[in-house]
Amino acid sequence: MASPSDARSDSVGLQRFGLGFALGQSAEIRTAPRDRLLAEIDRGMPPQPAGVPFSGAAEIGSALYAFEDRERIEREARRVGETKVAAAAPAPVAGQNQMAQPKPVNEPALPYKTYRGEVLARVRLALEAETGFGERLVQFWSNHFCIGATKSNMTRIMAGAYEREAIRPHVFGRFEDMLVAAESHPAMLDFLDNRLSIGPRSPVGKRRGRGLNENLAREILELHTLGVSGGYSQIDVTNLARIITGWTVVGREAVLGFPGSFAFNAGLHEPGAPPLLGRHYGEAGKAQGLAAFRELSRHPATADFIAMKLVRHFVADEPPPALMTEISAVFRRTEGDLAAVSRALIESNAAWRAEPTKIRSPQEFLLAAFRALGRKPDFGQINGPLNAMGQPFWQPSGPNGYPDSNDAWASAEGVKTRIDVAAGWGRQAAGSVPDPRALTEDILGPLLSPETRQSVARADSKPQALALMLMSPEFQRR
Repeated sequence: MASPSDARSDSVGLQRFGLGFALGQSAEIRTAPRDRLLAEIDRGMPPQPAGVPFSGAAEIGSALYAFEDRERIEREARRVGETKVAAAAPAPVAGQNQMAQPKPVNEPALPYKTYRGEVLARVRLALEAETGFGERLVQFWSNHFCIGATKSNMTRIMAGAYEREAIRPHVFGRFEDMLVAAESHPAMLDFLDNRLSIGPRSPVGKRRGRGLNENLAREILELHTLGVSGGYSQIDVTNLARIITGWTVVGREAVLGFPGSFAFNAGLHEPGAPPLLGRHYGEAGKAQGLAAFRELSRHPATADFIAMKLVRHFVADEPPPALMTEISAVFRRTEGDLAAVSRALIESNAAWRAEPTKIRSPQEFLLAAFRALGRKPDFGQINGPLNAMGQPFWQPSGPNGYPDSNDAWASAEGVKTRIDVAAGWGRQAAGSVPDPRALTEDILGPLLSPETRQSVARADSKPQALALMLMSPEFQRR
């Protein structure tokens, strides 16, 4: 039997690497948690969400273009119709009461409707997970290679598919494969404008007089691989932009494939063998970009940057240097085998012994709360609180993703918002929770402090008791 201190460490580990104890889960989940997390790695790719609106990007692209064409035709028809009506209408009589006519209520547009369905499927999967380590990694890598759903119709409708296709299959795979899948996905090519990038000396560039867009190339180096201190220069950004010209999205005409899917368009590609980080890439066409990505994925600076971000995310805002060095070494030795990297993180005693100082992000808080209360939320019950707390799914304010530090989420205003959200959840769940004190014991287990136990027991009402549990330091920190 584990000693009390071991039992507490095990519970901290489950919160640190997972999504939190769920209502109705057996206490056995806290038995040998490290082995359970390692077994999750051995099982490979986390499950895919079920019941999503579309199966993949190609199907989504065709539907999106058809939707946009219908919208354009309907807008034009309305414009023409309104012009005719206005011309035929009699002039208003002075003093006559002009009552506003109510506008028809329309169904949500296809991109937003698809986004809603993807969010619901995503949350449902997280609520059903045993420990949730794989789901946490999906969150981490989706934020690392983030897109913004508010950029365009394409990014909104493809946000969930992007995570399912580019991120989820590779969280226990190879970093190089995830890198290629992310940078070649239509959602990323649209989000960071690579579909607009044209080699100046390419056939199309010469004909149209248009040039490079460096957005994607810059973020690949700064945010996705080497990191801002990774030793690259502006000429490396420009040359990587040249290397990945032609990586684009198939248009409505479907000349190069299914509308909305990835394609390499040789007519947009900049000829030559530009140097990147001192190495010349002379491969032809798409192979030039793949070769560059292979080298970037195996660069020592990439290993250090990924190790820092992983340790900062799972362990502490100030990552222990020895643990970062250990994770980076595994990344380099295995050439970016993310299963081996995840295993090294779980097997590290330093990662388990660290005090729980990280504040759960709003998404982590919401998922942990719904698991603890046994709730099956609808879209409004997900999106409303996340918007209020500042972390709706796939909507960061920039390509650097959502912040991953206590300063970002534990401000005075942020804590006040959490209190309001927790109070609302307490009111909604009160009718289905017989005894908040028993629930608190079950959910927090060995982490439960005498102070939290007492405050829940002395609460004036069930809703208040549940809110106090959700806002307790043991629940908020991991």
